[in-house]
Amino acid sequence: VIRHRDVRAAYYGVIDKFRLQVSEQSQRKALGKKEIIATLLPSAKEQQQQKEEEEKRIKEHLAESVFFEQTLCQPENRTASSGPSLLTVFLGVVCVAALMLPTLGEMESLVPLYLHLSVNQKLVAAYVLG
Repeated sequence: VIRHRDVRAAYYGVIDKFRLQVSEQSQRKALGKKEIIATLLPSAKEQQQQKEEEEKRIKEHLAESVFFEQTLCQPENRTASSGPSLLTVFLGVVCVAALMLPTLGEMESLVPLYLHLSVNQKLVAAYVLG
């Protein structure tokens, strides 16, 4: 566990590197190593506050200039997509349908033989669905 104890806004964006070395307990020779790059980022709350402060400064600056006020203060009409995409829903329906089809070897079924799925195919469908 690596903890950053001195969290200040001045340290946001600072890149730190950590090196992990793996070795057996009885030997000193390293079996492997990995460098991990870590960047301190502000929390979501702090980012929101910074954005609000920046927007406030921009609005104050725009209010001072009549020219910019007329051209740049138009509200942006961005529509944020909510909910899953159409592809995700389609993939989920296909996986559920695949799990409902009979397994290979089931003889008492009204479904044609070419629609009988193997256990591995059903496992893949369950994995994708999960």
